[in-house]
Amino acid sequence: MTREEKALLIEELANKFAKTDYFYIVDASGFTVAQINELRRACFKAGVEYKVAKNTLIRKALEKSQKGNLEAFNEKVLKGYSAVMFASEEAANAPAKIVDEYRKKHKSEKPILKGAFIDSDTYIGNEHLETLVSLKSKQELLGEIIGLLQSPARNVISALQGQGQKIAGILKTLEERAAS
Repeated sequence: MTREEKALLIEELANKFAKTDYFYIVDASGFTVAQINELRRACFKAGVEYKVAKNTLIRKALEKSQKGNLEAFNEKVLKGYSAVMFASEEAANAPAKIVDEYRKKHKSEKPILKGAFIDSDTYIGNEHLETLVSLKSKQELLGEIIGLLQSPARNVISALQGQGQKIAGILKTLEERAAS
């Protein structure tokens, strides 16, 4: 890879890091071409971009993007084989779900979650995978909030409707008695 190509890759990665607040760094070393292709297909279906790059290029791109305090990434995460999974705001936990589903499907320890950057929070280490899988997307949280807000109103409306039907029944009975 020439210097120009490296500079272009660093620039591309820096732009992606700057634009997204959700990225994961994983280790899929030792995978066959078929396994990597399957992982890439799963990423594509979920709208996640999977990019492999050297650690030094990732490090330089992170520094260039000025993404906050990522010193822990430099020290602990950017060693060995690294691939970056970029997620959108709507599906911030999609990469974690992809990794988890892949591991369950193949009964494998890999891919290993090395680290994640989620909305200015960093998660270092594979032990955070379950936490990241359980994170709710923005759409899921909005749906829950709307459901909670609608619940009391629904209860009041159904109570009023139920009472209204009782009153209508009583009035009808009284009307029938008066007519007879």
